[in-house]
Amino acid sequence: MHRSEIPDDALAVLRRGAAIPAHLLALDAQRKLDTRRQRALTRYYLDAGAGGVAVGVHSTQFAIRDVGLYQPVLELAMQEAREWEPLGGAARSSWSPGSRAARRRRCARRSWRKASATTPVC
Repeated sequence: MHRSEIPDDALAVLRRGAAIPAHLLALDAQRKLDTRRQRALTRYYLDAGAGGVAVGVHSTQFAIRDVGLYQPVLELAMQEAREWEPLGGAARSSWSPGSRAARRRRCARRSWRKASATTPVC
């Protein structure tokens, strides 16, 4: 794919310097895909501020294509990303410094730093 083929909104995310981590694979004890935990991993990355996830790109995951896991894992990540709502329920477009979501994030950070405090900090 040439960069001219990348949609403008996706290109804007990349230009902001977004992190796009290699998505881990969640397997159960029988080494089968654990869909609940796979979805949770996707939400974890998005909640942490990742600009996206890269499925099946790590050298340890190339084999998922050979055993038929690439498509299901990719579909789970895409579905979860479409349904994902940021922590606090705010859309990313409303994450201006003065927005309620931004205030909640600052409050959460302060609370986490002062986790030993017995009274709320917000």
